[in-house]
Amino acid sequence: MKSIKKIIKSQKVDMGGIILEQPLPNQFIDQLDPFLLIHHWDDRLKGNQKQNEAGVGPHPHRGFSPVTLVFKGGVHHQDSRGHSSIVMEGGTQWMFSGLGITHSERPYKELAELGGDFEIIQFWLNVPAKNKMEQPFYKPITKDETPTFISEDKKVQVAVVSGKFKDLKGVVETFTPVTTLRMDFEKDSELEFEIPSKQNSLIYVLNGQLQINNEEVTSKDFVWFNNDGDEIKIKSIQPSRAILLAGEPIGEEVVSYGPFVMNNHTQIMQAIKDSQMGKMGVLIEKF
Repeated sequence: MKSIKKIIKSQKVDMGGIILEQPLPNQFIDQLDPFLLIHHWDDRLKGNQKQNEAGVGPHPHRGFSPVTLVFKGGVHHQDSRGHSSIVMEGGTQWMFSGLGITHSERPYKELAELGGDFEIIQFWLNVPAKNKMEQPFYKPITKDETPTFISEDKKVQVAVVSGKFKDLKGVVETFTPVTTLRMDFEKDSELEFEIPSKQNSLIYVLNGQLQINNEEVTSKDFVWFNNDGDEIKIKSIQPSRAILLAGEPIGEEVVSYGPFVMNNHTQIMQAIKDSQMGKMGVLIEKF
């Protein structure tokens, strides 16, 4: 069994006026290779906004994959490579920023105008140095396109975004082995998960109450595992939602600055310069 190293309560952060939960980084760990950051935005949008007044406007990235899991509402993605798509709840926006891309992330038009529940998780996934300057890509995945495991008693659903679970394989190809699971538990349900011991792994609880390997965790808990086994047992005490992330460590130096994640300071300085010169593309949003 994979033992729990630490259970850490998420902390609130202010990102440009948007109040988010930040499970990672936290006071105990800067990153859990290859996972660099996790943000959880759960809010009720007030409405009466234009779409370009809500969410996050155009900004650049280089050197990693920002991944957005949509739980409530919908996100309109636009980028400097010409992509424009809306992914609704249950879906995922998987972007690899590569040598550079500029994108925006807004609530879709009706949600901005009329208001309503909006909940997403975005995590930043590092990639090896040899891949950092490859061409960017963007992959929108709907709920229906996401392979989903349903337990025999119908009480647990596990959506497989990347990696493998049971006989299902996620639709995203990653540079290194990475498992991304979205988990929904009804009350008094249980399921076992097999995660290779060499993979760094975590569970973040969006809401509810779970028993993970006999330890109780609750809403906004970040569960950090040791690399000493390959089995995780989860039982639900209350209806709960959680994500499980596991990945093979890359084991390289990481230097980050704002939206850029590279391997040394010289590369960061070049990223800043390239962004200022427009080499990461220009995005003029269309609504």
